[in-house]
Amino acid sequence: MSLDSVRVRFAPSPTGPLHLGGIRTALYNYLFAKKHNGAFILRIEDTDQKRFVKSSESYILEALKWCNIEPDEGVGYGGHYFPYYQSKRLDVYRTYVNKLLKKGNAYYAFDIDLDQKRKEYNHRGLIFSYNSKIRMDLNNSLTMTEKQLHDKLRSCSYVIRFKIEPGEKLKMYDIIRGNIIVDTDNLDDKVLLKSDGVATYHLANTIDDYLMKITHVIRGEEWLPSMSLHVLLYRALGWTPPNFAHLPLILRNNGKGKISKRNTDSFNFPIYPIQWKIPKTKVVIPGYRELGYFPEAFVNMLALLGWNPGIKREIFSLQELINLFSLEKITKSGVYFNIKKANWFNKKYLNKKQEEIFVFLSKKIKTHSIFFKKNYLWKVIYLTMDRIHFIHEIWEHSFYFFISPSFYEASFFKKICNEKTIVQLENAKKILLCNINLNQFTSINLRCLFKTIKNKHQIMQLFRFSLVGSLKGIDIFIILEMLGKEESMRRVEKLINQIKEKI
Repeated sequence: MSLDSVRVRFAPSPTGPLHLGGIRTALYNYLFAKKHNGAFILRIEDTDQKRFVKSSESYILEALKWCNIEPDEGVGYGGHYFPYYQSKRLDVYRTYVNKLLKKGNAYYAFDIDLDQKRKEYNHRGLIFSYNSKIRMDLNNSLTMTEKQLHDKLRSCSYVIRFKIEPGEKLKMYDIIRGNIIVDTDNLDDKVLLKSDGVATYHLANTIDDYLMKITHVIRGEEWLPSMSLHVLLYRALGWTPPNFAHLPLILRNNGKGKISKRNTDSFNFPIYPIQWKIPKTKVVIPGYRELGYFPEAFVNMLALLGWNPGIKREIFSLQELINLFSLEKITKSGVYFNIKKANWFNKKYLNKKQEEIFVFLSKKIKTHSIFFKKNYLWKVIYLTMDRIHFIHEIWEHSFYFFISPSFYEASFFKKICNEKTIVQLENAKKILLCNINLNQFTSINLRCLFKTIKNKHQIMQLFRFSLVGSLKGIDIFIILEMLGKEESMRRVEKLINQIKEKI
């Protein structure tokens, strides 16, 4: 099949938000389509009306837009193959089901409730499967005359099942996993049309992929067991199947299963690209966007979560990802997600966002009704940037350059709350006041002076605590220089008074 006519689709179910696996599937489809000048289509597979969540569709569209991987056609974008909702294509599916019935590739099954049958098999240590071995002993059109079937159809509910022919070693090919052989003796006769007349995913997605001229089906590993049924459906309808590529699972870093939106409470890291509001409870679960990740960093991280371009560097623009992408370089085995690596990616992109950091910091200091010159702000940013992974973290690591600490870290304050500390600070303050004037209050001069002070490391620690409110922060001598002699001494005096109040 010519790659000049590549058409791929992302076909999520509107049953909730996209998680990391879902948005990665969309990304890989997008990259592959753009690499081959093809089309990326968004289709909503909403046959499961029981699990339908109204806000899912808008969420999907917003998430794709934030990631900058918008579709070329489909839901929200238009196209020649409208409608792009499975729920609006039921007449189309029924037409093809009738063709399968006429050709003998499908049949009516009236034994809809099989719970009792499953219990009986389970009691005997067996697993019930509606397949070629037992279907002639069950209540379906294969065991009836035309008249019996006619009467049954008028009075009973039914499903339509696909008829698997046993005795074949079905040969298939997956771009990622290579050759696959499935024994049709082990396949069951899947339902194609449910008792309410709604097509199942298997039937709907096969027909839609053909009618929408999809050339490559790139989807998650969980659909690999269904590949044989879909290939057989294509054959039964006289169609050539598309190329298949089944992506590896994204696993938790602790090795305990895959990432899934059904167990969000068990994760200590975000699994959604953008925030999701649970419809019933209105609880908001933040996504990567709300937590301060850049979309470029998120997409870069996600692209390498199962795919390796074969070169050493890891930072790529979206266009570079498009140019390098290939399905053949996607790993077969599951990949582990690491939040530290995600933060690393964001930090790399943060280095290119200094103007945005400046704007954020400017707004922050305005909320405190204070003003500082641009050069001072830029110097603070350069001094603290290596300590942050997100723009919003800049204030936490730089506030002490603008305002005096409003509180002191409790455990250390308790430790130094004594007369000895007051004496040490008073003596160190006198040395600074007597030996360095305002013009000489530089990090170089301060560093030299502190070498002459007794218990200098302890005194430096106390100075840091008075200036910052904790033992965090950059080089203490640079902090002293940046704050200046008067402000530094004012903060030291403030700590002395705080200690005096406590003792």
